[in-house]
Amino acid sequence: MDARSTSLLLLTSIHLLLRISAREFLLPGSSLSVEDSSDMLHSPDGTFTCGFNNVSHNAFVFSIWFSNTAEKTVVWSANHLHPVYSLGSQVMLHKDGRMVVEDYDGQLVWENGVNSSSNAKQAQLLDTGNLIVMGQGDIILWQSFDSPTDTLLPNQNITAATKLVSADRLLVPGHYSFHFDDEHLLTLFDDQKDLSFIYWPKPDINTWAKQRYPFSTTTFGFLDSWGYFLGSDNLTFKAADWGLGVMRRLTLDYDGNLRLYSLSREKRKWSVTWIAFPTCFVHGLCGMNGICVYTPMPACACAPGHEIIDQSDRRKGCRPKFNLSCDGQEMKFVKLPTTDFIGYDQSKRIVSFHDCKKMCLNDCNCKGFSYWQGGGACYPKSSLVGGVSRPDLSGSIYLKLPKTLQVPTSSIPHSQPFGLAYVPNCSAMNKYFTANFPDEPKSSKSGPQYWYFYGFLSAIFCAEVIFVALGYWFMLKMEGKQLTGVWPAEVGYEMITNHFRRYTYKELQRATRKFKHQIGRGASGLVYKGVLKDKRAVAVKRLEDINQGEEEFQHELSVIGRIYHMNLVRVWGFCSDGPHRILVLEYVENGSLDKTLFSSKGSQTLLQWNERFKIALGVAKGLAYLHHECLEWVIHCDLKPENILLDENMEPKITDFGLAKLMNRGGSNKNVSRIHGTRGYIAPEWVTSHPITAKVDVYSFGVVLLELLKGARVTDWPSNADEEVEMVLQRVIRMLAENLMLEGSKQLWITDFIDSRLNSQFNNLQAIMMVKLAVSCVEEDSRKRPTMESVVEMLLSVDEAVA
Repeated sequence: MDARSTSLLLLTSIHLLLRISAREFLLPGSSLSVEDSSDMLHSPDGTFTCGFNNVSHNAFVFSIWFSNTAEKTVVWSANHLHPVYSLGSQVMLHKDGRMVVEDYDGQLVWENGVNSSSNAKQAQLLDTGNLIVMGQGDIILWQSFDSPTDTLLPNQNITAATKLVSADRLLVPGHYSFHFDDEHLLTLFDDQKDLSFIYWPKPDINTWAKQRYPFSTTTFGFLDSWGYFLGSDNLTFKAADWGLGVMRRLTLDYDGNLRLYSLSREKRKWSVTWIAFPTCFVHGLCGMNGICVYTPMPACACAPGHEIIDQSDRRKGCRPKFNLSCDGQEMKFVKLPTTDFIGYDQSKRIVSFHDCKKMCLNDCNCKGFSYWQGGGACYPKSSLVGGVSRPDLSGSIYLKLPKTLQVPTSSIPHSQPFGLAYVPNCSAMNKYFTANFPDEPKSSKSGPQYWYFYGFLSAIFCAEVIFVALGYWFMLKMEGKQLTGVWPAEVGYEMITNHFRRYTYKELQRATRKFKHQIGRGASGLVYKGVLKDKRAVAVKRLEDINQGEEEFQHELSVIGRIYHMNLVRVWGFCSDGPHRILVLEYVENGSLDKTLFSSKGSQTLLQWNERFKIALGVAKGLAYLHHECLEWVIHCDLKPENILLDENMEPKITDFGLAKLMNRGGSNKNVSRIHGTRGYIAPEWVTSHPITAKVDVYSFGVVLLELLKGARVTDWPSNADEEVEMVLQRVIRMLAENLMLEGSKQLWITDFIDSRLNSQFNNLQAIMMVKLAVSCVEEDSRKRPTMESVVEMLLSVDEAVA
């Protein structure tokens, strides 16, 4: 036997020994120990391994990884938020199907949440990379595919209940996520501490331009064995090496970029075969005051006048080396070409560069502004987040700094995708991180022929600029004749977002026939039906008691105009001519909820149970969007049936949002000087000194839930005139809380509480959940109330159970 045959036999024997020592099943009552490196599960074909993965010194995470890659590639992890110690820790499968990870001291750090009435049969790692707990009759009690971490494997679905979350090499979750949004579109989110916003697909592109299908009845995404991804929203992409026989994974990487990887069998290394962003355009990669530069790999630099916070992790951002004060401090602006900080725009204006600069200079909260030449778009910035420098950006950032601060040219970051790799300037005299970019190589081409060529191109460019400028001037001239009001005429029909525009008072007079057909009355003004020139029916609301200055009013309108959700009434535009402050809203066919919910017993429009539950779920989704997903946080402050409209399919749409003052996330906004809301729906903190937060809307939602269940207005509940509605409400809540503790036949109380007009035709599981939520939402202590996100989750869980 030659040496080659001997080596091959030895390798085969070692492989067989490893396969024999490794388990293929984990039986009930048995465990995998962190101390034994061979104590792990293998998939039958050997592609995947499951066991304890060493992430740092003496720290382990129970994970699944590819068995045969040059570098260990983890595809799923359980206790990534709580790594366990290297001695005495274990993962155990219990007889009831619970799989738990315990630390060295017996502390439970993770469990799969299964508590089956039937005995578990075994845990097994499949060839797909899916770890399953199997019950009797081969029923899957739990599977890792239902709770992905940062990776989606072929034949694994992403659904409305799951999402990918970025992680670093220590498996610590980051702040980027990939999941379905409220329009049922697969989207990349940046989930910052106080803000969650979309960065892919670009939020400034409308849905149809993205070639997506919103509000699909099903929500799933699927990567097949060929390397083709298909989402229910029509998101499609495929690997560059599309075909069978290749190991692949779709991973949301630490930098927020979504990448599809393929494995080379020969080199056992991964290559990127599809990517969401070809360059560093991911929001927040370099933290606050940091700028992502591409030289040629993504790297983090600090904005001029700032220093790195943590040299070992530049994603933590930078801090200023100066103090900005509003006490007459002289300021200057430093230009950062082809650079932008994405997000945190205070507003959008179409103004001259001089006016944009002046606007930021006079605003103490403005950290700088972005200005896009040609279009005249001005974006003052309240924070410097999501910094990126790319040669294809036509705009520039103008950073506001103290006049006394010296800013060397070398400290201005810029990308050089085809230049030398970026390195810090270690020879700098100061200890602060500064960018030291090499000069761009000079072109060797010269001569008269190139001057003629460039001169010819310049002439064409100048002619086009003159032509566009004349056309723009002509449009402004025509619009200026029609527009009068507080805003300057040159603003014209400013597009705050797509489909959001300014109307003249005469236009709305014609649309409403001089405000003839009144369809509603609210605390903020009267509502009229109108028909626009494009035959679109609209609701026109004349606002009363609007005392803000024009700047503040314009800012609030810009916020309202960006809000779009299927359970919120769409705002099409506004009018601000002289004393007239008017909103143009989507017209909703079936009017407000109070007219239908509180109708008489013989009414033909009695809301059936399934419609009431759908309304509760839709309103919860709309509030959750306002509280958690808007670019700027919005509290409604006056949620009640009158402000919930029903469309032709009885789908609820919340109206009048954004009219109250915008709140700070921390609460206790000094601008809230008077009580907002309607008697019976007002949270206790409005009349106490407690901070006003989104929990005031949660309280009002709880009252609306009770009205949906009871079918009667809360103000009609007192049996005599001497009773306060708040006292009656708390008495009902106490009674319901006590009844919820009853079991079995004693739960007949629910039938007595539900609207008698339904003749006991309701779903008991859904009704009990609505009562539980109402009781928790109407807690006097706002800290004990749930968030609207958790309310949506609970309603969805019971809806899916019934379905």
